[in-house]
Amino acid sequence: MLGMIKNSLLSTVETWPHRVLRRGEKEQLSYEERECEGGRFAAVEVEGKPFDEASKEGVLKLLKYVGGSNDKGVGMGMTAPVSITAFPAEDGSLQQKVKVYLRIPNQFQASPPCPSDESIKIEERQALTIYSTQFGGYAKEVDYVNYAAKLKSALGSEATYRKDFYFCNGYDPPMKPYGRRNEVWFVKEMDVIQGTKSLCPVSLSPEAEPAHSAPM
Repeated sequence: MLGMIKNSLLSTVETWPHRVLRRGEKEQLSYEERECEGGRFAAVEVEGKPFDEASKEGVLKLLKYVGGSNDKGVGMGMTAPVSITAFPAEDGSLQQKVKVYLRIPNQFQASPPCPSDESIKIEERQALTIYSTQFGGYAKEVDYVNYAAKLKSALGSEATYRKDFYFCNGYDPPMKPYGRRNEVWFVKEMDVIQGTKSLCPVSLSPEAEPAHSAPM
C-alpha cells in the first residue's frame, strides 16, 4: 500500500482543467478569475478537529484511495490540487470541519473505482467560476486565513462570491521543499455547489459488513 501511495505522489500529476478568464492585481496581490471544469471527485468530510489536523487526516484518506485502497485495487495516480473546503467563523477563523476533494484522474473519470473506506464518497461536481490567489511555502491554517483576507480586500465590492466557505488548495507533495504552490479560491456567487450524491451505492471497508450508504 505504501508503495502504491508513493507511486501516486511521484507520478505525473494531472491538474484540474481550467481556463483563465481574467487577471488582476490590487494592494500588491495578484489574482485570477478562472472557470474550472466539472467532473468526478473523491471527497471526505472530517469534523471536530482543528483545520490543520482535519485536513491532514482527510488528505491521507484520499491518498490511500488513489494509491489502491479501492474495489479494483488499482493505483490511479495523483491529481492537483488537493482542495479543502474551509468554513470561516464570523471572526475569520476556521471552524472545526473540512471537506477534502481530489479530482479523479481522467483515465478513471467515466468509471471511478469505489473506495474501500466508507467515509469517502465519489461525487459529480459542476463547473465552477472562482477567484484565486497564489502563495508559497508549507501552508497552514494561519496562511490560508491570511491570504483569504488579502483576497477579500483586493476584490473589494467589484466581485460577488460565497462568504460561507472557501477552498484551500495545495498542489505539491510534502517532500517538495521549494517552489511550492498553494491557492485560496472564492466561488463566484452565481455558481451553486453541487455534488452531494455518491456515485458508489456501497463503499466498503475491507472488514465491514455490507450496508446502505447514507445520503450526504
